[in-house]
Amino acid sequence: MDVEGNKRVFQRLGPSSDNKNQRVCYHWRAGKCSRFPCPFLHRELTPAQPSQPPISNGIGTSKRPHGFADDQHFIRRNTNFNNSSTWGRVHGNRVLKKTEKVCNFWLQGSCNYGDKCRFLHIWSTGDCFSLLTQLEGHQKVVTGITMPSGSDKLYTGSKDETMRVWDCQSGQCAAVSNLGGEVGCMLSEGPWVFVGLPNLVKAWNTQTSSGLNLSGPVGQVYSLVVGNDLLFAGTQDGTILAWRFNATTNCFEEAASLKGHTLAVVTLVVGANRLYSGSMDHSIRVWSLENLECVQTLTEHTSVVMSVLCWDQFLLSCSLDKTIKVWVATGSGNLDVTYTHNEEHGLLTLCGMHDSEGKPVLLCACNDNSVRAYDLPSFSERGKIYAKQEIRSIQIGPGGLFFTGDGTGQVRVWKWLAEPTPAA
Repeated sequence: MDVEGNKRVFQRLGPSSDNKNQRVCYHWRAGKCSRFPCPFLHRELTPAQPSQPPISNGIGTSKRPHGFADDQHFIRRNTNFNNSSTWGRVHGNRVLKKTEKVCNFWLQGSCNYGDKCRFLHIWSTGDCFSLLTQLEGHQKVVTGITMPSGSDKLYTGSKDETMRVWDCQSGQCAAVSNLGGEVGCMLSEGPWVFVGLPNLVKAWNTQTSSGLNLSGPVGQVYSLVVGNDLLFAGTQDGTILAWRFNATTNCFEEAASLKGHTLAVVTLVVGANRLYSGSMDHSIRVWSLENLECVQTLTEHTSVVMSVLCWDQFLLSCSLDKTIKVWVATGSGNLDVTYTHNEEHGLLTLCGMHDSEGKPVLLCACNDNSVRAYDLPSFSERGKIYAKQEIRSIQIGPGGLFFTGDGTGQVRVWKWLAEPTPAA
């Protein structure tokens, strides 16, 4: 009689609660365990078992502030910042959801379990948005997405040194431009589309099909924004350059050079008559748009500041230090952190929009190849989007559309749902 073998089977199927070394079989989870008897568990642990504590995300409802001045850029130009005590506070009785995990084998197209797999075989969770289509063509990470107001064309840029123009009606690529350098960022303003390249910003007028080169940057241009009739570019050497358009000469003339950051400026946003810049030097600088002087330096982040965003009277920033910080002005006018939201992974970019009911939502791309959608100001999770590689670009479109671009070069088109998707 194989006493030892039976003992191993018993321990695999149902070990006693005093077994401190119980583990779920890694190969069984992947559907590939060939050992019998296997010394590890062939079932998921329950929340009561101490070796695998339950993981859950708080999901709730909260009273939300109303009104965005600018849906496209998620900016409300308000010079008065006020304190708020509602950040991160979850109200109501909505049920906590278990954290889902996408099947890694399915992502690579090699899962043999199909519908019987214990892990997700879907690109998103939650009932608030759906995937409309995928745009294939770029060969490297998508670093810029923009859609000029009133246009039926979507522009995307990539580190494969190309810009692609997509027809929004057919979903087909209408044009490809070889730019001769990696795209660091893209921006549209009025009839203009701007592309940040190494040592250069290219500008296209979509109405006249004319193009201009804006020289002056040193190194890669990582970020672009327009404010107070100026075009600002954040560059690899830490300088922020500013140009003003001269209608008489039909060209952009350099207006200023803002210095202060010691490393590359990777994100810019304008709001409340201020320019906010986030840098690889871990700081955020606040610049007056009136005199282009730095009025404050924020140093609470401990790693690269990847994205800054203005919402209502608040400034939001995210970093590779795994935090989103919410800033508000004190009585003296300086910004202080009023709330810090922690993630398990570093954050890459922020994008704000309204859902189908006009409620504010924050989209946060993390370096675990996912995007999380949060209600504001409660930070209650609404859903997740998954990708094969990191999502570096998120852009809002009209009619509840938004776009994501990932490290594989794929661009996905999403839409907020007017009503929750019925359960299958």
